[in-house]
Amino acid sequence: MAETGTINGATVIARALKQQGVDNMFGIVGFPVQGIASAAQREGIRFFGFRNEQAASYAAAAVGYLTGRPGVCLTVSGPGMVHGVAGLANAWSNCWPMLLLGGAPDAYQDGQGAFQEAPQIEAARPFVKYAHRPENIERVPFYIEKAIRATMYGRPGAAYLDLSNDVISAEIAEESVEFKDLCPEPPRTFADPSLVEQAVATLKTAERPLVIVGKGAAYAHAEEEVRDFIERTQLPFLASPMGKGVIPDDHPLSIAPARSTALQETDLVFLVGARLNWIMHFGLPPRFNENVRVIQLDISPEEIGTNVPAEVGLVGDAKAVMGQINAVLEQSPWSYPQETTWWTQLQAKAEENVQSVQAMEADDSSPMNYYHVLGAVRDALPRDAIISSEGASTMDIGRTVLPNYYPRHRLDAATFGTMGVGLGQAIAAAIVHPDKKVVAVEGDSGFGFSAMEVETACRYQLPITFIIVNNNGIGGGPSKLDPDRIPPGAYTPNARYEQIIEAFGGKGFYVTEPSELQGTLEKAIAMDEPTIVNIMIDPKAQRKPQKFAWLTR
Repeated sequence: MAETGTINGATVIARALKQQGVDNMFGIVGFPVQGIASAAQREGIRFFGFRNEQAASYAAAAVGYLTGRPGVCLTVSGPGMVHGVAGLANAWSNCWPMLLLGGAPDAYQDGQGAFQEAPQIEAARPFVKYAHRPENIERVPFYIEKAIRATMYGRPGAAYLDLSNDVISAEIAEESVEFKDLCPEPPRTFADPSLVEQAVATLKTAERPLVIVGKGAAYAHAEEEVRDFIERTQLPFLASPMGKGVIPDDHPLSIAPARSTALQETDLVFLVGARLNWIMHFGLPPRFNENVRVIQLDISPEEIGTNVPAEVGLVGDAKAVMGQINAVLEQSPWSYPQETTWWTQLQAKAEENVQSVQAMEADDSSPMNYYHVLGAVRDALPRDAIISSEGASTMDIGRTVLPNYYPRHRLDAATFGTMGVGLGQAIAAAIVHPDKKVVAVEGDSGFGFSAMEVETACRYQLPITFIIVNNNGIGGGPSKLDPDRIPPGAYTPNARYEQIIEAFGGKGFYVTEPSELQGTLEKAIAMDEPTIVNIMIDPKAQRKPQKFAWLTR
């Protein structure tokens, strides 16, 4: 116990975090970080104990995306910290602010083979903007503020602090600790005004323009500016998977059902916080016109021109820069005409694809297909539901069938394609937005990565509905297993995943027939407690025929 007038390192760490605006912490306690979690609770930070550090780290990264300030994950040394690197990597790939705090043995034992000793800073460094081990207790508040600032400023990302046991347990006179003021929100940077003018002029020259709205626009809270821009210009737009909701998916200028045609035929694309990475097929043929022109808006100068040269590069905050563009359009109004062959082509293809999907949704044969199940999920959800989704076909089909009407209301495997994120992200969303219904839509494989986190949801009384689209394995498995020849991706047939949650006081539902589906979903989603709906589908069910393979090669 610290003497009167002194505080220990754990308290300094917790108080410094609280003064930097941290409200929630995720992790698993043990040596040497138990005291940090307890101190955090005393300082008014809510600590959420998870069952695996990976899921906790995914939750912390999701908090960063949802709030704009870093979520914090706390791990024990060695293996615990290594598990937390999963979240660092996910935050790195997605450009989300996150802070990982890893315990470490006493510094004087470095190199002696201490308990769980590991090269933790080296393990974190490829995925972070900042990594450091505070050398003494006095410097802890300085490094925490520096790490927090690094995660938010410029292109957002992750940071890591390595906390040795001798710093955590050290004592210091309270009055000698200099706590840092709250790191302010990052400044919103504006693009060169001449380039803004050039971007607007360039848009006017396109015959087949397309706006792609990415999750960078969602993160920047640019929804009002982007909607204003789209409605001023009447341009067709396409949202990236997590850019969905910046403009409601049911907006008449959305051409999401004609995605492949739009990408392949556009002659000029305006990227608003979206990257030409694998999700957008690198901007290259055959998914894009080889002569496509690009206007690119990104917070990071290094991103401009990646894979396809940008005719106009706008470096800045999406909210600020879209405001600049709207100001130009206010002075010199312009809109893309609706009576064009481009709109006719897009609308015809969209209608064709919508009719194809509606036919599959209406197919109520047994066993069920993906589209029928996900269409029922859509019809059962409130308009402002937050969806966390993972799985291969479950997530991919869900992107088209499950609409989003509000920004930052969809979380999925995202840029890193991370399986196992769904439950942690759903828990994060339920904590950040207790007034919203949160639904995790999972493939049976994706669910299995972190299935024990349903206990976390039950322990903290988070009324999440976990919907499992169960096809007996990765890409579908057999209905019966030959124990001598089990396929690599097969799981236990007809597994009763819904029973897991009942062990912890939640409510589970098992659905095999179409006639049971809609009523069961509505009942589960309406309940004010954690629920699982385990839905069996045809193991051979697939996506509708695609013109291109999912991965451009």
